[in-house]
Amino acid sequence: MDLQITDGEIGVRPPVAKPHPGFLHEVGEERFKKLVYDHYEAIKTSDIAFLFPVFDDEDFEEAKEHAFAFLVEISGGPDYFTQTRGQHQMVGRHAPFRIDEHARKSWLALYKPLLEALVDEGITPEYIESFWNYLDIFSMWLVNTKS
Repeated sequence: MDLQITDGEIGVRPPVAKPHPGFLHEVGEERFKKLVYDHYEAIKTSDIAFLFPVFDDEDFEEAKEHAFAFLVEISGGPDYFTQTRGQHQMVGRHAPFRIDEHARKSWLALYKPLLEALVDEGITPEYIESFWNYLDIFSMWLVNTKS
C-alpha cells in the first residue's frame, strides 16, 4: 500500500472520487469515528494545531464530530452532516481559515500512520487507498492561501 501526498496548487480543484463504500463497510462506523477522532488528537500537538480550536475543549469536540459526520457521509454512511449542518459547502466553510499547501500536507501526513494501521486490522488495502485518495485530492480544494 502506497499512500502518497500529491502536490497541490492553490485554486486548482481536480476531480475527486468518493471513497469506495467497502472502506466504511469493513471499518464499521465506530472504528471510523475512532479514526477521525485519533486524527484530531494528533492535530493537537502538530504544527497545524493553530488552525483548530485546541484550547477550547467544547469547540474541539464539536470540530471532531463535524469532521466525522462529513467523512462518514462521504464514505457512504448515514447523512449525519447534512442532517445537522446542511449542505456540505466545505470550501466555503473552510474559507475563514488560512490553509496553505504546507498545512494541507501536514494534515494528510497525520492520517497516514492511522490508515496504515488499519491493514493490521484486516481492512482491505485498496479500500484504505480509496479513502486516502479522497482525502488527498479533496484537501486540495480547501487550500486558500499561498505558502
